[in-house]
Amino acid sequence: MSQSQGLLLFKLNLTQKFAIGTLKVQEIVPSTRLYALPKSHPMVMGVATLRGRTIPIIDMAGAVGYRAISAEEYDSCNIIITDCSRQIVGFLVRSIDKIMTCDWKDIYAPDPSLGVNTYTTGILEVEDKLVQVMDVERLLADIYPDEDYDIPQFSHTELEELRGKSILVVDDSMVARHQLGTALESAGIPFQVCKNGQDALDMMEASYNAGRPIDVLVSDIEMPGLDGYEVAFEVRSSPHFASTYIILHTSLASEISADRAHQIGADEALTKFDASELLQAILRGVKGRIVEA
Repeated sequence: MSQSQGLLLFKLNLTQKFAIGTLKVQEIVPSTRLYALPKSHPMVMGVATLRGRTIPIIDMAGAVGYRAISAEEYDSCNIIITDCSRQIVGFLVRSIDKIMTCDWKDIYAPDPSLGVNTYTTGILEVEDKLVQVMDVERLLADIYPDEDYDIPQFSHTELEELRGKSILVVDDSMVARHQLGTALESAGIPFQVCKNGQDALDMMEASYNAGRPIDVLVSDIEMPGLDGYEVAFEVRSSPHFASTYIILHTSLASEISADRAHQIGADEALTKFDASELLQAILRGVKGRIVEA
């Protein structure tokens, strides 16, 4: 099963190209008039009114550590309107390059030497040059931090069920792994975690062979290498994992993504990040899925 991904390529400086998945992009507009937003993050340049909506505009170059966009440059820039992790924001970029299609297998994880202070979730080669796929979730989390998770109140019986099952979380975004881990740890629920789809499949196979199969898999969709759709397809195709409850947990708000998730065998598709919604879904998962004969 091969999954292609549309990517929007753009520049934050004169030479380096960056990318964002087109499923996150609502539209691209020229720079427009901004209105001041008091007490906002320094990288929020202001708000724009577009199609009747008031949208915060973020200087993406400045936010990730490049030279901030100056007032003199502003008129030549573009704004990428995104819908990601339940937030609609505009990212100001220096220029738009093109839209292209690639296979997730052509995107590989960034070198660990980059450390944790990176806004990159993947790297691909385009026309003999490296393009960085932006970790939009981390960028939004830095500008709009929210650690106040609404944890549902479970009964003693429900907690025993949750704590007695094997849960695996897979996500390439450090921020998403932190959010998921915090929510589960707050409820005292043990879990395993990994960064990519192939590691998830390897861990599931190892757990099965050890006599402790994974009961609930929570997977991101957009990941380098094997994406969440492919992971779900592989899991659902294996008789070893017939009873595994699959939750695809994505920053994408597209109904198309949810429809595709169900078509390849996922039990649920949730938009990041609502801790209560996710934990309730995991509870449904630990109660078991109906396996057709």
